[in-house]
Amino acid sequence: MESAHGWKELLQGLHRREATEVLLGVFDGLTGLEEAFHSVYPQADVQRCVVHKIRNTFSKIRVKDKTEFLGDLKRVYSASCREEADQQFAQFAAKWEKLYPKEVASWRNDLPVLLNFYKYPEDIRQSIYTTNAIERTVKEIRKRLYPMNSIPNVQAAEKIVYLVVHEYNERWANRINRGFGMEKAKQELNKMYRERYETTSPNETEMEM
Repeated sequence: MESAHGWKELLQGLHRREATEVLLGVFDGLTGLEEAFHSVYPQADVQRCVVHKIRNTFSKIRVKDKTEFLGDLKRVYSASCREEADQQFAQFAAKWEKLYPKEVASWRNDLPVLLNFYKYPEDIRQSIYTTNAIERTVKEIRKRLYPMNSIPNVQAAEKIVYLVVHEYNERWANRINRGFGMEKAKQELNKMYRERYETTSPNETEMEM
């Protein structure tokens, strides 16, 4: 499944089930997934998971520099607005680029998709700059499967996965992610949706599958 073609088939299935107008997709940088998402939802934004990016960078930093390096980096993604984030990154790059040129260059190249969350209401930014919510679900599935050394076949494993996901669906049925219940955030998201989709003719939004 983890290929551009496999992800595109999955996303096309969602599109056929009437998930046709999407504002944002949040991903962990997996190869092919963002491209597949854009091909199915060309008007949507992509947000790369900041937490995954930090983890990938962390192992490449010398022990003596880790705390200071990550502290400076945190000022970028915890800034109050995109303009401030760009300023903080410029300071971060000026300080660390000579010591860690590849790591700083990687962040600079990915900055547009890492900081897309600044386009969205401030109240929901902490919910959308990471894929941690889905990571917790995957972790729970692995925790259920790992002790079961005698799973007879793939169908049995799929049943366990289904039951775990079903349990989470029921648990989250009435749950509102951080910030999404705020009236100001709702109004801003509705405005973004109208500007992006209601000003586009049906022929432009209709996708060929």
